[in-house]
Amino acid sequence: MDKKKRNQAGKAAVVLIALAAVLIYYFVPSVKRTMNTVLAAFASGDFTVVRDFVESYGAYAAAVSFLLMILQSIAAPLPAFLLTFANANLFGWWKGALLSWSSAMAGAAVCFYIARILGRDAAEKLTSRAGLKQIDEFFERHGRMSILIARLLPFMSFDIVSYAAGLTSMSFGSFFVATGIGQLPATIIYSYVGSMLTGGAKLFVTGLLLLFAISALIVLLKQLYNERRKKEDR
Repeated sequence: MDKKKRNQAGKAAVVLIALAAVLIYYFVPSVKRTMNTVLAAFASGDFTVVRDFVESYGAYAAAVSFLLMILQSIAAPLPAFLLTFANANLFGWWKGALLSWSSAMAGAAVCFYIARILGRDAAEKLTSRAGLKQIDEFFERHGRMSILIARLLPFMSFDIVSYAAGLTSMSFGSFFVATGIGQLPATIIYSYVGSMLTGGAKLFVTGLLLLFAISALIVLLKQLYNERRKKEDR
């Protein structure tokens, strides 16, 4: 099978899966109720709501969490850090970190291939045209280091970066390695904090995330400064 036929087969498979998911959602009441509960949990902004939902599945909680991370990756506006906190709170910080890191990697791979197979129009529908444009410009500025830098910055959408990467010519291997390395610090920090969180710790979390964001911003500004110095030297 040549490349063109493989691409066509890939597009057909993705479209069929998406269509099946939509039909199941609308015609299977239990699935619709569960999905609405999931969306409401993420929309609440409270990690304890997400944690309680995952915990309700008992022995299957880790598998449910893994699938939820992939779901939130595809539906880019859903906040992943709530699930990271929930995982750490349920399973302990290092087991939660491993679960969050591996499931986020799976989600990033899914987003990458959705964009690569279906193209820009599909990626824009799942994210936003403005968001993708911003990431495109970021890629142009930072070149080969774009993915690694983007993963280190907590204020950049993890999922939109994955979709945008799939629209470029970069190899999946390069994308996957940079994603794995770049997201590790944030996953460890969020998981360690999440393992200690209680309902009254929101102020502490906000402060910590702000500190992490400032630290990441300093790293980015240093990178920009170094690039400017290199251009001046040339």
